[in-house]
Amino acid sequence: MSSHITNHFTHRVTSDGPARGMTFAGRRRQAEIAGTSDVPLVIAVHGGGYTSAYFDVPGHSLLDRAAGLGVPIIAVDRPGYGGSSSVSSDGSVFLANAAALDHLIAELWERYGTGTAGVFLIGHSIGVPISMAIAARKPRWPLLGMALSGCLLRVPERLAGIWAAAPGLTLDSPIEQKATRMFGPQWTRPDAMPEASYFANVPVLRSELVESATSWPETYRSIAPQIAVPVQLRHGEFDGLWITENEQVAEFAAGLTSSPWVDADFFPSAGHAIDYHRVGAAFQVGQLAFALNCAARQLRPQE
Repeated sequence: MSSHITNHFTHRVTSDGPARGMTFAGRRRQAEIAGTSDVPLVIAVHGGGYTSAYFDVPGHSLLDRAAGLGVPIIAVDRPGYGGSSSVSSDGSVFLANAAALDHLIAELWERYGTGTAGVFLIGHSIGVPISMAIAARKPRWPLLGMALSGCLLRVPERLAGIWAAAPGLTLDSPIEQKATRMFGPQWTRPDAMPEASYFANVPVLRSELVESATSWPETYRSIAPQIAVPVQLRHGEFDGLWITENEQVAEFAAGLTSSPWVDADFFPSAGHAIDYHRVGAAFQVGQLAFALNCAARQLRPQE
């Protein structure tokens, strides 16, 4: 029996590694595993300007959707967001996040992964490069695959300039302005949106935005060929944070040369935050179906 009650959790990493001593917070849903190992443990990695609450907005909750399918899911607050410790880095913020989360997931897997086939990552926006970097690290816990959304390789010059010039460590856009970047046209949204998503908003770490607009393409070229698990990529038709073209999606997919299965495409009738659009249910079901497929395929005998 699956739980439809969100459990807020705090976890302190105690084993040796990059995240030792760090505290992480997040949300999770339990599921009663039938013992067939046909389901994954989903770990959801949010983007910038949100916490794990991104995945639990009422009526648009990935946690609800997973629970309905009997799939256990954990949405973590990334370092520096919500109740999670910050991570220091002299270089790539994305790679520093990946190292810390890789370590955290190892402990979450030991605690919550019993009876599942392995871990499946769902990454949104800035959660995409971080999830990819985790996979490229070849984690010691069993990674089954990834579903990624809301990230390509190039941002519009206008946004890059705004992010570079912004003062301070964080950027806190007015909620109405943020909504124009997260959402497609009004006809793509349910009546309650964007207002229903506002409770999940927090300031974004500016260093993440700057890295997205500068060194991310180079980092991508380094890590993409190292990813050896199936990858699903979806990008909203009206995403305004990235240069959104068919060629960009194809270029992103083409770099995943070691992945045995790449399923990449636009997602029509949605903006950046696909989950919050009218098509959000279809989008989330597709991600979870991909995850379940990866879990079942890992039982295939090796040839």
